This record gives sequence, C-alpha cells and structure tokens, in this order.
Amino acid sequence: MPTWTRDNGATIHYTEQGTGFPLLTFAPGGMRSAAAFWERSPFNPLVELADEFRVIAMDQRNAGASRAPITAQDGWHSYADDHRALLDHLGIQRCHLLGGCIGGAFALRLSVDQPGRVSAAVLQQPIGHSPTNRSVFYELFDSWSRELPAQSPEIPAATWQAFRERMYDGSFVFSVREDDVRTLPTPLLVLMGNDVYHPSEISREIVALSPHAKLIERWKEPEIVQQTVREVRAFLRQHTP
Repeated sequence: MPTWTRDNGATIHYTEQGTGFPLLTFAPGGMRSAAAFWERSPFNPLVELADEFRVIAMDQRNAGASRAPITAQDGWHSYADDHRALLDHLGIQRCHLLGGCIGGAFALRLSVDQPGRVSAAVLQQPIGHSPTNRSVFYELFDSWSRELPAQSPEIPAATWQAFRERMYDGSFVFSVREDDVRTLPTPLLVLMGNDVYHPSEISREIVALSPHAKLIERWKEPEIVQQTVREVRAFLRQHTP
C-alpha cells in the first residue's frame, strides 16, 4: 500500500484498484477501520467494482498501518479532513463514496462538508445511535484506545475521554445531524443494517430524511450478494458525471 505523510503528522496508507471514475471507500471495522476489513465484508468493492471504477481504500488514522497524533480536539472532523486531503493528494476533484459500518458515517460527513465533491454515496449498514446502544460504542472505542497507548504513552485519560465524547456523544449517525441530511443534495443508496451497531431504524431514517435516497432492505445474504453488487454498480453508474 502506498504511504502518504500529511503536514499535520498523519501517515495514511491507501490502495487503488482499477481505472475510471474515482470511488473512495471507507471500510467497516469501527475505530479500527482499515482496507483489509473489506475482505470480510459481504462484498469487496476493491474486487467487485474495480473493473469499472478507480476504487480507493484507506486505513483510517490509527488503524491498520496509518498513524496520526491524538488530541482532545479529535473527532469526526479529523477523519473528514484526512479524506479531503487524500482526495487532494490524488488530484481527485469529484468522486463517489462507499462506506461500510462506521464508513457510512464517514461518507455522510464528507458529503455534508463538501457536497459539490461527492457525486453519489453508498452507505452499507451505517452505524447510528439508538436508545440502548451508546455503551456499545463506548466499549468499542475504549478497546481500540487500549491498543494504542504503547505507541503514545504520554496521552492522558482526559484526552481519550474528550475524543470519545466527540465521536459518540451525539445522536443519529454521530457524524452529522438530521438537518444536514434533509438538505443534502448527494444521492444515497442505503443498504440496511439490522443489529445493535447498525440499527435498521437509522437506515430508514436516513432514507426518510434525504431528498435523494433509496433503501435496500435485504442485501448481504449469500444468495443475493451478486444482485446487490449489480444494484450498487447501476446506482453509481447512474450518477457518474
């Protein structure tokens, strides 16, 4: 995987497959989101879509082989800034997005921040808040953070707590607000979630709020995965400039 070091000290690993209109992907895996997680997904966009699109995958900061300083000011905006900067680095002015799990929240944030840059976005079982699951996201964050202090032993507990709050103390999909999606011009294809991390009500709410969204309820069962890939491909093709 190529390595690119930003001027803010972040080192980002990424990969590219195929040619054509750019498709930036954000893998599942929570705070550990890295390109290798696509190999465990119901379908791997680096394999299934690289014949038609320039498919880009990345290890998020402090996941996989990517590293970045950690501060109490970190949050969703930090990841979105990495995503914007990677597109700049690659000379990409406009692209599609495909995000799984936490990648759905990443895709929504980048779409809201830079709507003119995103032609369409596929959200694969996006994460979101429900009345009973906030502690689950806290636990996922804490288990990830415990793996990192060996790399950054000087980081105090208060910094981790502030970072966690910025990530998971919100509601809806954590990274953006409901009103952001109401006015979002980006066409969305939502592959519905159905568990504690990816509540089905969040997928449905995204589609209900968005002026340009379609929901696919069944998509990841082995017997229909290839049909899902065809629908994803057709959606992206429809919105390719």
